[in-house]
Amino acid sequence: MPDAVVFSGGASGAWKVVRQVAVTGAPLPPVARIEKGGKAVTDAAWVLMGVTSNLRYTTAAEKRILDATPSVLGRPSATRGALIPITKSARWWGLPQDERRAILEEQSRHIAIGSAYLSKVSRQLVHCRDQAGARFDFLTWFEFAPADEPRFDELLAELRASPEWRFVEHEVEIRLDRGT
Repeated sequence: MPDAVVFSGGASGAWKVVRQVAVTGAPLPPVARIEKGGKAVTDAAWVLMGVTSNLRYTTAAEKRILDATPSVLGRPSATRGALIPITKSARWWGLPQDERRAILEEQSRHIAIGSAYLSKVSRQLVHCRDQAGARFDFLTWFEFAPADEPRFDELLAELRASPEWRFVEHEVEIRLDRGT
């Protein structure tokens, strides 16, 4: 069953915004803090929401790799985070699913790249493309220990250098700290 995930940006929240960068496209309005939960907070300047979903584009062998190193959110040592909302182009969504799969995995190695970092960088993919009024297709959430931030930077660099990223038309990177 899909779970609703809501990110509220405003003056309150468990995660302090360290920086926000509009990688491609327009930025979100600046906020001081972000709360992640099942419902929006009342003082939010903006709210992004979606649902967790079943694995898509994943083969049985890839699922075994992902299951071997589960993504564990909420680890006490993971006081750094990132929220990266992403929208892909109409050209991407116009491709048949098998062609999107080929770009995602055979050409870009998205799952293989991400799997190499799972022991240090936990992640959650939230789908919003099919949600009414959604501003983004995906909300990607990451948590990691401060010492692992360079590994997270490597992960982002590898993904952004892949053929898949030619289809990203809107991406905002919001770095967060839960320790302050």
